[in-house]
Amino acid sequence: MASISLRKIVKRYGDGPRAHTALHGLDAEIRDGEFVVIVGPSGCGKSTLLRIVAGLEELSDGEIHIGERCVNDVEPAQRDIAMVFQNYALYPHMSVYDNMAYGLKIRGLARDEIRRRVERAAAILELGALLERKPRALSGGQRQRVAMGRAIVRDPQVFLFDEPLSNLDAKLRGQTRLEIRKLHAELGVTSLFVTHDQVEAMTLAQRMIVMNGGRMEQFGTPAEVYAKPASTFVAGFIGAPPMNLLRGRADGSHFVCGDARLALPAAAPRAGELILGVRPEHMRIEAWDAAAGHWPLQVGMSEMLGAERLVYGQLGGAALTLRVDAAQPEPQPGTTLGLAISAAQLHWFDAQTQARVESGA
Repeated sequence: MASISLRKIVKRYGDGPRAHTALHGLDAEIRDGEFVVIVGPSGCGKSTLLRIVAGLEELSDGEIHIGERCVNDVEPAQRDIAMVFQNYALYPHMSVYDNMAYGLKIRGLARDEIRRRVERAAAILELGALLERKPRALSGGQRQRVAMGRAIVRDPQVFLFDEPLSNLDAKLRGQTRLEIRKLHAELGVTSLFVTHDQVEAMTLAQRMIVMNGGRMEQFGTPAEVYAKPASTFVAGFIGAPPMNLLRGRADGSHFVCGDARLALPAAAPRAGELILGVRPEHMRIEAWDAAAGHWPLQVGMSEMLGAERLVYGQLGGAALTLRVDAAQPEPQPGTTLGLAISAAQLHWFDAQTQARVESGA
């Protein structure tokens, strides 16, 4: 096992005025044995970053250290990593056993050592009964486990996962997430996992890198990123449904949003143009009472999602989403709900930079 140090990582494609910068000076320190998820929308540079760590893409500037070694000029095969791709990339004519053993045979390991490693990986991934099958006789989830087994048998310092669950249906994704968590708990190998799915990121990561436009917006634990998003991008990307973001002007203990003057449970961090964020699950429905400082939500429609309900409406002309217990009476379109919220659940962002503004700033 080994730590990973990313130092001022830059990736450019092309030269001169037409050059495109895909990564803008990323810095991150991944601890030995840590599971870090890189999450962001398509085109944000997350897979490019993973491929640079793997040695499949060349750096334009910066340094990558795996353990104590700078690997900028080290060939992929010499970096002591194992990679699991989005497509399973299994040899269709080989059995599960041979697919997992093939890389070890190429490296010239003894037959007994190969069998020991394959059988250990098969036991971890519950593939023992499938070792003689061909890939065509496996489900998607089983094929992905074989791909992970092929990585495990290499006994690397670092695992790299490039959106390995994207080809699975929702149920299989949930099951495979649990298997990956169990795998990391057992092996403890330093891992980088790329995904565009924030649910995968929140459930798998010990820490997560949230990327946007080739830049790292935030690096922290899922709890930290959820509780204190560093920017409006993070606030809108992490959480389902995403955080409500209201543009307006703060004036002491009030916030003017469109034609609504909202009473605040605590004064805004500063006066002037700000963005107020509040998560859909952090608002409570009360009987509408302007004197009590409730926020008026004009109900548009609602969606039933089993144990919970999403209510969509307008607040001062801005769209707002509310998540409530489905056991509550369904709000009717056209009615006005009173919303109550505590000061601890308000998030403030700068209107120009869109960076988080803390109280007292």
